Amino acid sequence: MKIAFIGLGNMGGGMAANLVKAGHNVCAFDLNEEARQKADDAGCTTFSEPDWAVEDAEAVVTMLPNGEIVKSVYEGSVFGHAPAGAVLLDCSTIDVATAKAVIADAEAKGYAMVDAPVSGGIAAASGGTLTFMVGGSDEAFARAEQVLGAMGKAVIHAGAAGAGQTAKICNNMLLAVHMIGTAEAMKMAEKLGLDPQKFYEISSVSSGQNWSLNTYTPMPGVGAASPADNDYQGGFATALMLKDLRLAMEAADEAGAAVPLSSRAAALYEDFAGAGNGGRDFSAIITTY
Repeated sequence: MKIAFIGLGNMGGGMAANLVKAGHNVCAFDLNEEARQKADDAGCTTFSEPDWAVEDAEAVVTMLPNGEIVKSVYEGSVFGHAPAGAVLLDCSTIDVATAKAVIADAEAKGYAMVDAPVSGGIAAASGGTLTFMVGGSDEAFARAEQVLGAMGKAVIHAGAAGAGQTAKICNNMLLAVHMIGTAEAMKMAEKLGLDPQKFYEISSVSSGQNWSLNTYTPMPGVGAASPADNDYQGGFATALMLKDLRLAMEAADEAGAAVPLSSRAAALYEDFAGAGNGGRDFSAIITTY
């Protein structure tokens, strides 16, 4: 299949490479020349303009920083440039309202389109083990699934347009809360004289178990290997967690949803990022305790 891929950053570069490994003809674009070169090295054919990359594409995948850019790319470089029969897949994490609006515009122009944000981080993007949360019609999902399957371990149809974004921001809102709770519990146990490794061994098989503790342990040298063991480099940057939390807070306001714990988590990550920690893994928030 001829697939256009727009957005070759830390996530998109690995995703595009996995499409090549699956046997697809990938025509790629990114504003960054170094990112384009890496995609070339991975077997993609790169272009200096996005509308050139989407010509004759059977599918178009985008992985972009925010909703404003997503809207601009689709309106300026995809609609009317990609064939009307192409399926469009936006894997960016953006606000629900923009996701719904872009999909509605795509459908009005004869395209099938889904919002398909991801969970798993850079390592999963490179390893082809992402989880995709997909919003869109049954027909659009069926067409998108074969493309997404080459980049992930799980492709889940969450519901209608925008449902993928809803699932993503709610999932990461929960992740922020249990990472902060895990950090507080581990540091409190340590200050009370309990060996952190012993706390991990007990809580990870007791009612306190959760992904942040069991799989992504935020304390170096304790529990599972994680970015904590690499001075909190790599993984999921605090700036990206904060982006998702801001989207979640915006959506909560629009929906009239009460999220007091998540609001506090968002405030804590605002402070942590504001102190110059935006580039560190989000689990580094444990260092504030």
